[in-house]
Amino acid sequence: MEILLVGLNHKTASVDIREQLAFDEASTVDALGRLKDQYPAGEFVLLSTCNRVELYYAARKGTVCGAEEMARFLSDYHNVAFGKFQRFLYILYNEDCVRHLLTVTSSLDSMVVGEPQITAQVKEGYRLACKVGSSGKVLNRLFHCAFSASKDIYTRTSITNRRVSAAGVAVELAKQLFADITSAKIVVIGAGEMGELLVEHLLGVKCKDITVVNRSGARAQKLAGRLGIAAGEWANLDEQLIGADIVVAAATVTQGYLFNKDTFRKIMQARRRRTLLVIDIAVPRNLEPAVNEIENVYLYSIDDLAQVVEQNIRLREDDIDDAVQIICEKVSEFMAWLQYKDIGPLIGQIKESFEQIRQNELERFFVGKRRDADCKEVLEATVERIVNKLLHCVIRNINIVAKEHGSTEATKLAGSIAAQAEDIAAEVRKQVQSEM
Repeated sequence: MEILLVGLNHKTASVDIREQLAFDEASTVDALGRLKDQYPAGEFVLLSTCNRVELYYAARKGTVCGAEEMARFLSDYHNVAFGKFQRFLYILYNEDCVRHLLTVTSSLDSMVVGEPQITAQVKEGYRLACKVGSSGKVLNRLFHCAFSASKDIYTRTSITNRRVSAAGVAVELAKQLFADITSAKIVVIGAGEMGELLVEHLLGVKCKDITVVNRSGARAQKLAGRLGIAAGEWANLDEQLIGADIVVAAATVTQGYLFNKDTFRKIMQARRRRTLLVIDIAVPRNLEPAVNEIENVYLYSIDDLAQVVEQNIRLREDDIDDAVQIICEKVSEFMAWLQYKDIGPLIGQIKESFEQIRQNELERFFVGKRRDADCKEVLEATVERIVNKLLHCVIRNINIVAKEHGSTEATKLAGSIAAQAEDIAAEVRKQVQSEM
């Protein structure tokens, strides 16, 4: 069995590349369905966040396409030239792939170490794969292993006590660039998970004038009512921006930008060019990067937040070391399971055949005058012990082969023994039936 990952993230590709390959929930479901239809023998999970796009798949070696086909699937699905993003991709196999997923899920690979949202995002990606039916025995085990590692790290280290989410970093940036953030008029575009998280952070620093604007007015009203802020109409978004001091953009867009340079210049003209701080943490981005060229507009994307992260996040070395140790333990556990998962059923078949042979031979022996022999119970127990000892010897040698020559050779050996034992059991059964 082979596990493979094809992906790119904030370390390998800038946001203008990542946003071209981003998936929302609907496209994730659609893409996974297409993959499963095209490669029914494979297992697939797609993870798409503001910081990464990663496609995981597992299959028996040689039964499913390779890494390049997976990468080209992403290219074809989004109609983006393969050569445009090929150099930003990373490809990881087996143990490296497992270690990467556990590291990602535990937030050690995030822009902000300790960010809690990534675990929820990984769970959502896995949930969608289960919904489509594109995950299977191997990836199910792998992702649950990742969730277990994340839980252990958050429980056994102080990383969670030191975490800062991307939303928190955005607010920190606003505090650095705005003299009195508590009196600022703030407009949050988007009432989804990231928008809600932003509002909670803004309330945490005593901001009072916050308005959330969302395409779905009902969703904006619901969020506003729950958090005690104002809700604005989507149709009046331009007017909201004209009166704002700070704008945080976190809306989901499927095509194009909410604002390009020309449309935003009109807003700035209506504002009489008063200074405006815009933090665009959406992927795909809500504002065209060229908006930053407009006078008195200070536009920061999610990639720009990385600099603030470097200034504000300092985890103790022992926290990182402890987390890495937990990940190493979980990786070892998973790889051991993966190595023996195909051998286990074969060993079960061997046990079943050995037991059948034992029963048949005893049945052949206890016939006629020996049917009610006084030694029957003792002899049955003795034969059972002998068979179990022989079975233990067989299993031990299969394990030795697995350690010295790999699971493929061990599987071949176990399969051969299982087939022979089954033939012997069938032959003994025939003899018993012929003698009756």
